[in-house]
Amino acid sequence: MSRIAKNIIKIEDGVTCNFEKGIFYAKGKVGEMNINVNPNFKIEINNDEIKVTPKNSQDQKNPNWGTTRALIANTVQGVSTGFSKTLELNGTGYRASISGSKLKLQLGFSHDIDFIIPKEVKAECPKQNLIKLSSFNKELLGATASKIRSYRKPEPFKGKGIKYSDEFIFRKEGKKK
Repeated sequence: MSRIAKNIIKIEDGVTCNFEKGIFYAKGKVGEMNINVNPNFKIEINNDEIKVTPKNSQDQKNPNWGTTRALIANTVQGVSTGFSKTLELNGTGYRASISGSKLKLQLGFSHDIDFIIPKEVKAECPKQNLIKLSSFNKELLGATASKIRSYRKPEPFKGKGIKYSDEFIFRKEGKKK
């Protein structure tokens, strides 16, 4: 049996949840989302808590039980508080700026990279070498941050590139004479 799946999800104030025809709906102050739920599981919504339970006793060993519970928990947290990621640019001349819905990146290439930010993701650049992304959709936020990071991944010798703020880059020793 899954230990994570047995946990109850608390609903914060200002969040409304609904489950109809295999689709879970959540609406809060940050936004609204809906996700398709695996038909092997049912969702019970009481006062201020949500519980995910399998329909058959055979599905208690199904790993999708914990996954379903985690997806619903992320949806509820996303519409109530949201998620955020911070990216750092390390390197001489590496800069980021926002104009409208485009993120302009100068990463040492002969050309600038214009990245179109999805509607659900909010981006800001408090400094030239910081990018702060926030969204209510955890999956889309992670995919956007990963795509931006893929333009210039941090290299292990000098540490130049785009990295997450909480990421540790294992540094290698250079050539020896």
